[in-house]
Amino acid sequence: MNKDTRLSDVLHVLLHLGHAKEPITSEVLARSMGTNPAVFRRTMAGLRAAGHVSAEKGHGGGWLLARPLHEISLLDVYVALGRPTLFAFGNRERDPGCQVQERVNAVLADSMAQAEALFVQRFAEVSLAELAPKALSKAAKPC
Repeated sequence: MNKDTRLSDVLHVLLHLGHAKEPITSEVLARSMGTNPAVFRRTMAGLRAAGHVSAEKGHGGGWLLARPLHEISLLDVYVALGRPTLFAFGNRERDPGCQVQERVNAVLADSMAQAEALFVQRFAEVSLAELAPKALSKAAKPC
């Protein structure tokens, strides 16, 4: 099964933007995420709409943080990405009315809801500034 790396990829990009002295182009940041610029821009749309980043078109344009890293939490990024699915578990839906299936599904749903609540609580407590290295050896060049 393929893993969804958007959250990790976007966090990586945001931390590089946190050290950037000038805008960084979609082309450069897309390479850092292993994708193309159009996919990168679609991925970043929610972050721009939430006010976490800004983008300028044209010569000298590119992406910048719109807020300092300490004002952006992991939860902010997670929400701006559309709350990607945390768990790959699915409920069995083969036998409507089956009491065993209903009970199993209820317990799984409750357990996953509790786990997600803990995840969301923890993500709300961590700012991107806490993840950022103090300095980067290659200041504005995302890797």
